[in-house]
Amino acid sequence: MGELGGKVAIVTGAGRLRGIGRATAVAMARLGANVVITGTGRDPETYPDDEKAAGWKDIESVAEQVEAQGCQALPLIVDVSDPQQVQFMVDQTVSEFHRIDILVNNAAFGMLPALAPIVDLTPEMFQKVMDVKVTGTYLCSQAVLRQMISRDQGGKIINISSVAGKRGGPNTLAYNAACFAVIGMTQSMAREVGSHNINVNCVCPGTTATSRTDFYTSEIWEQRAAATAIGRNGTDDEVGEFITYLCTEAASWITGQSININGGSFMEH
Repeated sequence: MGELGGKVAIVTGAGRLRGIGRATAVAMARLGANVVITGTGRDPETYPDDEKAAGWKDIESVAEQVEAQGCQALPLIVDVSDPQQVQFMVDQTVSEFHRIDILVNNAAFGMLPALAPIVDLTPEMFQKVMDVKVTGTYLCSQAVLRQMISRDQGGKIINISSVAGKRGGPNTLAYNAACFAVIGMTQSMAREVGSHNINVNCVCPGTTATSRTDFYTSEIWEQRAAATAIGRNGTDDEVGEFITYLCTEAASWITGQSININGGSFMEH
């Protein structure tokens, strides 16, 4: 049994073949955690070509990868911006596993649809980005913290932001706003629940090879790699392993931090 043996983790936004959520769910299971995997119930017609070719089944396929590690999985379709669906997620988790030890707030609306100059960014698109990443992080954290505090056995919450939560850029106002907000929420929660032995941290990935970055041209991809200190972009597995590390006892004195994982492309804190 691994270091997370017997623990239960919820990972939101974890249905993609190439994604930080999937990688995190599998890394958690590798250390022995049972994992609740959430997704939005994507239309298979919208899957990337590699998912279609692989016969990918979204959260069901991630559940199979978790179970291949010898752990239990519970795939759930959840809109994290809907309070009732979030409560359903928590209730189902407790009913199935009787506990929640870890929450990874990974769900986010893609950056590409909201990529626009501020003068062209619609209120609807701005709100959608905020609803998923900010409201979703708030609702999931609130519902899970109620369980963690009442159970009084501690816990870990990892919020996923981005280097875009530390440095603004042109045409990315909605994404920047959401990512900056998540960092502030992380600090607030960490201050509030530390006395309950609950650690709250934030991970800020740089350019990572996921389906969400497929819109980058090869030229942009190479430029971003060249901008790192080590000359390459990251992988979903690398980010997932780091998120999982923050949920181990080795990281028990880390809380309230927003940690860059980006190959050295951005070093400011």
